[in-house]
Amino acid sequence: MTKSALVGHIAEKTGVTKVVANSFLDVLVATACSEAKKSGQFPVPGLGKLVKVQRKARMGRNPQTGEAIRIPAKTVVKFRVAKACKDAIVPPKK
Repeated sequence: MTKSALVGHIAEKTGVTKVVANSFLDVLVATACSEAKKSGQFPVPGLGKLVKVQRKARMGRNPQTGEAIRIPAKTVVKFRVAKACKDAIVPPKK
């Protein structure tokens, strides 16, 4: 789904204009980025959580030469899907 399709869908379901729906989406994204950067996480209830995680340094391998290389530590952003959302998309096995 593209951003314009998402904006159109939000506008249709909520009964607002596409301009309002687009500004809502832009504010949500900006807030998620700033809060995740500041506090390390940003929850979206019912959907999941953006989490800032520190990866440790590790040894890797160059796929072309097979040579061992050191991969430095770095900070990455992960999205952890909420259990309710995960169960709605892929029902648990019985």
